[in-house]
Amino acid sequence: MRLNLPMLFAAIALFVIEVIIATKLNDYTFIRAYFGDFLVVILVYCAVKAFWNVEATRLAIGVFAFALAVELAQLFRVADVLQLTGWARVVVGTSFSFHDLLMYAAGCIAVWWVDARLNARNLNSD
Repeated sequence: MRLNLPMLFAAIALFVIEVIIATKLNDYTFIRAYFGDFLVVILVYCAVKAFWNVEATRLAIGVFAFALAVELAQLFRVADVLQLTGWARVVVGTSFSFHDLLMYAAGCIAVWWVDARLNARNLNSD
């Protein structure tokens, strides 16, 4: 385990953006319904990379699998079954959307591509 400050700062910035999207941008359907889902997987990816040196492809696949599991929990109404309230209900979510899966995939591909390119550039400069 090692601290990667650029990834930590990216994760913090993305978290702040996600909070703003969730609390202030209700009237902006595209941002709320799609762009937030695109960013949330990038947030998770950066948060993991901030503390662990995980290979880009493995991490992108793992983050997508996690997002898929959360979305499937929404399909099967796990929040209702477990009677979740407050932040737990917000994190698990309550409505399944196939479009969310597409945005998660797009976010994972985007962050994987950028991270793989940055790692390749850093290896070439050493």
